[in-house]
Amino acid sequence: MSPESMKRFSLLVEFSDEEREALSEILEERKLPNGKSAFREGSEGEGLVFLEDGRLKLKSRRTGSVIGSLEAPQHLGTASLFSFGKREVTALADGPCTIWLLPRSGMSRLLDDSPRAAYRLAEAIAGELAGLLRSGLDVMAEQEND
Repeated sequence: MSPESMKRFSLLVEFSDEEREALSEILEERKLPNGKSAFREGSEGEGLVFLEDGRLKLKSRRTGSVIGSLEAPQHLGTASLFSFGKREVTALADGPCTIWLLPRSGMSRLLDDSPRAAYRLAEAIAGELAGLLRSGLDVMAEQEND
């Protein structure tokens, strides 16, 4: 993915041109035809996925249905850069898609090649996860008050 294209992603908005360049050298491109999976529920989370073009449907075996979707430019799988675990959903291309993967091993390479970019990414991910946690706590508090 070009450093210029990376500016579209909220996770990378604070990156400098140099930091985006360092990250672009590590990302792995995958073109997905309609119906092809980016990853499957139950598989080991292998890294952060950036959806550059297209749309992904998120399906769950637990519910047996589509539980959501993502449209470019969005990302998913941030926690898999720092923790081991299984994917919670299957992500299927809903039409042709282009995704870019930052594998877990790429994070350590980024740390070696561009420590500032690795720090910025970790900081952005921590901020995003904290926001999700706050949202979840707000929902729980509302339910408790009902």
